[in-house]
Amino acid sequence: MHKMARMRKIFFAGVVMAVLATAGAAWGQHDKDTEPTSYIYFLVVKDDNGKPVRNAAVIMHEVNPKGKQERGGMELKTDLDGKANFDGVPYGMLRVQVLAQGFQTYGADYDIEKDKTEITIKLKRPQGQYSVYDDHAKDPSAPPKADSPPPDPNKKPN
Repeated sequence: MHKMARMRKIFFAGVVMAVLATAGAAWGQHDKDTEPTSYIYFLVVKDDNGKPVRNAAVIMHEVNPKGKQERGGMELKTDLDGKANFDGVPYGMLRVQVLAQGFQTYGADYDIEKDKTEITIKLKRPQGQYSVYDDHAKDPSAPPKADSPPPDPNKKPN
């Protein structure tokens, strides 16, 4: 009988711990139904001529007060006019990334604090990359350096 009472105490303690853990997790979460949200309008255009970028991926992530990106997120695609929109983004910091073929990846954080937010994103074309292995002249008008002559095959090593 003594063993049975001990088992009941352990079981009861386990149930109490589970209830407390669940209550703590529920208390720590935001209530999405009562916090204010924004309707966000995105317009994605080419930086050089202002024409719309269609089928660009617009990725949104909430950002916590420490500046860290939250898990989850939402991906939208722009239409033929370069537009995408979403209703229900909670107020606070929002990290937006935009990816489109033939353009540099765009990324920025926005502070969402109004019921309607319009964001225009200008995508740039890729730029040439700088390499330390390329021969860079100090004077832009200077002619490129000539290649060194090939080694003499008849010369004996020292």
